[in-house]
Amino acid sequence: MSKQTFLKGTLLLICAGMVTRLLGFVNRLVLARLIGEEGVGLFMMALPTLFLMMAITQMGLPIAISKRVAEAEAKHNKQKIKQILVVSLVITSISSIIFTTLMILGGPFIASTLLTDERTLYPLIAISPIVPIIAFTGVIRGYFQGKQNMKPQSISMVIEQIVRISCVYMFVKLLLPYGIEFAAAGAMFSVILGEFISLLYMIYQFKREKSVHIRSNFLKTLQSSKHVLQALFSIALPTTGSRMIGSIAHFLEPIIVSQSLAIAGITTVVATKQYGELAGYVMPLLLLPTFITNSLAVALVPSISEADAKSNHALIHYRIHQAIRISFASGAIATIILSLYAKEILTIMYGTDHASPFIILMAPFFILLYIQSPLQATLQALDLAKPAMWNSLFGNLIKFIVLFLLASNGQFGIMGVAIAMCVGVVLVTLLHLFTLKKEIQFFIPFSDLLKMVALLAMTWLIGQFIYNRAFSIDIKLLMIHCLLLGVIYLFLLFALRFITRDELRQIPFINRWL
Repeated sequence: MSKQTFLKGTLLLICAGMVTRLLGFVNRLVLARLIGEEGVGLFMMALPTLFLMMAITQMGLPIAISKRVAEAEAKHNKQKIKQILVVSLVITSISSIIFTTLMILGGPFIASTLLTDERTLYPLIAISPIVPIIAFTGVIRGYFQGKQNMKPQSISMVIEQIVRISCVYMFVKLLLPYGIEFAAAGAMFSVILGEFISLLYMIYQFKREKSVHIRSNFLKTLQSSKHVLQALFSIALPTTGSRMIGSIAHFLEPIIVSQSLAIAGITTVVATKQYGELAGYVMPLLLLPTFITNSLAVALVPSISEADAKSNHALIHYRIHQAIRISFASGAIATIILSLYAKEILTIMYGTDHASPFIILMAPFFILLYIQSPLQATLQALDLAKPAMWNSLFGNLIKFIVLFLLASNGQFGIMGVAIAMCVGVVLVTLLHLFTLKKEIQFFIPFSDLLKMVALLAMTWLIGQFIYNRAFSIDIKLLMIHCLLLGVIYLFLLFALRFITRDELRQIPFINRWL
């Protein structure tokens, strides 16, 4: 498998991300229909703990591996690549054993005391074996990313979702008679199987490549890799700090939400149901475009790192502008469709439109979230992970302060949680932009800002006109409306030059027609 260009690699990840998001939505639909809002709430309340353990275990190594492997690959230094992999595997092995054990032993305290719902214990225990699986997968993915070969990661993402969706119905149905908490645990177990099969595929592709032999002279390589350990940690530790803040924030969120709603006089069952609607129904819809922005972020790290090593500042600025344009373009159409058709989409997907006010409130602010991942990746690639970490810390602190003040007030309740999420997104994104302006004098041109406003305004007005022509909207009419609006939106993208001919020429099957 060969190295891809920035846009080719990004396109591969975007296509894989699109497929996995669609499969993920099918998985959530099945889950919601089987275990309802309360079961989804238990599932979603357990997930942040998993994400926290994964962040601690990986220690930011995938990004560090990607950057260091890219540097070694440029110099054709296979020995250094082997040292990077050996050190990374040893670190992840030790951390996986430690934190998986802590997760199992700490499960009862987390469930009963922090999450205030003892039923979350079963999903927490069921998901704990996934920690080492994710850790080892991260090492291999970092290796392929560093070589700018995105095919193995793209395919493994699809495999993981296919296995998960194939198993979730079976395990949930099997365990549902024993209680909703056991059904949620069954859903978690299907996640483990998906990740495990994905890891096996990544190992297969790594062995097939045969460019690095890990087992030969393993201990000798490890003993001679002190400098590699330092090189990895110089990137990994600041990156871990930033990710830890996000993971800890994700971990604390359901705890603060449940405690704040309890102060507001809302019962545990109702609070779990409301949080299930917000986190399980609304957030996946709002996060749908992030498969594009996350793909850009993955491809940006080695690309900007290479440009920075060559002191090619013009290319760095071009890549950031390119990422912002693509991220905004992908997020704007999603924002408009979700805002216009919130009730219809929720009713068709989940059988209820109770959560539509959340979408209408949050969607406009989440446009800034879509450019946040590429900005974060840019800061990491430029060795500015420490400022990025402080930005995330400050943004999340403000978010939690707002969350507690509003959610503990009976007049706001769960809507206060949604408002706080919007505050956090806006603040962190603006801080990232300010850091880039300060460090490399990067800024978004005023002409681009005008184009963004024009794109949103024109698409919204056209979408509103189309929406008002319908008396009632079923799934077929919704798809027709979205397709029509999408075609109009694509025309506006070209008219406003959000996508250039030079960029299209870099895509092989389109280049033939230009």
